[in-house]
Amino acid sequence: MLLAGSLVTNILCSYLFGYYQADGYDPPSVRGRTLLMTRGYDLNLLHAMNVLIEESSVTGAAQRLQVSAATISRTLSKIRATFDDPILVQMGRNMVPTPRALQMQPRISRILAGMHDLMRRDEELDFTGIKPIFTIRAADVVVGPFATKLLQTLRGDCPDAAVVFASETDGDDSDALRRGAIDLYIGATENLRPEIMRQTLFESRFHAVVRAGHPILLGEITPQSLVQYDHISVSRRSRRHGPIDDALQEEFGLSRNVALLVPSYYTAMQGLHRTDLILPVPDVAMERDTLDRLGLYAFPLPLKLTPVNVFQAWHPRHDSDVVHRWLRRTVLTVTNGWRNRSHETAPGGDVFVH
Repeated sequence: MLLAGSLVTNILCSYLFGYYQADGYDPPSVRGRTLLMTRGYDLNLLHAMNVLIEESSVTGAAQRLQVSAATISRTLSKIRATFDDPILVQMGRNMVPTPRALQMQPRISRILAGMHDLMRRDEELDFTGIKPIFTIRAADVVVGPFATKLLQTLRGDCPDAAVVFASETDGDDSDALRRGAIDLYIGATENLRPEIMRQTLFESRFHAVVRAGHPILLGEITPQSLVQYDHISVSRRSRRHGPIDDALQEEFGLSRNVALLVPSYYTAMQGLHRTDLILPVPDVAMERDTLDRLGLYAFPLPLKLTPVNVFQAWHPRHDSDVVHRWLRRTVLTVTNGWRNRSHETAPGGDVFVH
């Protein structure tokens, strides 16, 4: 991405000047000259700086920008002189961004995305001849209720659209977005880097699912009765302890026994009707048809649990891309359809939030 022209330079300089003043910094200067306000400022340095910070490697940045390592080394020297900061420093065998570089990087990403948006013409998305394949990393509670609906909605605009749902891993979701391994992340992780952009889709609350006729349904459902039965826990990272355990312990001094640990809610529900196990499930995964077919019953957990905030996240370089915007807008539309549903009746005549 090459940025040029005095108009762009002046606009970007104004942005950066404001950002420095907001943080209490003086704009960088050399020989008494404020570089940010001169027309000779090389805007491509910002793009290179952004990539260097993301890669934390001269070699990695060179490969990504498709230039030589020597060129990137010279560029890094210019960036250091311009911003009066090392930007990257050696730590052992690796290079790491300086605190100031990390502080500036989210803003630089937003500025670059904003400049791209400023320079592109308003364009109507033309689906003629395009066959987009989107790779989305999401939990099974998202894939289950939304996958086919998302594909159908995308194909309503673009008949050749395709979606690949990549399984969740222990890897870095931010890094996967940065490398382009995935186009979009949908979930609730708290470990995304500051520069990653996100948009809330919906909140999901936990309910408990049991077989119809489960003995817990014969009396009042309390935290005490909840821990009298073994539980199924779902975790893709094999974690037996979670927010439910914290709430039981902190509020009531109780603990539950997790007898079965599985990676998928839909897998857990398949054999639940043959046991007295209790399965906590996000309400987004409680499809009425699925509960009816499997002979299951859902009820609210008698605990004060913070709702799970589910959002979509993407790398800033895609923020102004018209095709990516269309994908995000479609995801929001599809998930809004679930969020706006009214209450439905669960098996047995009780009401649960669906």
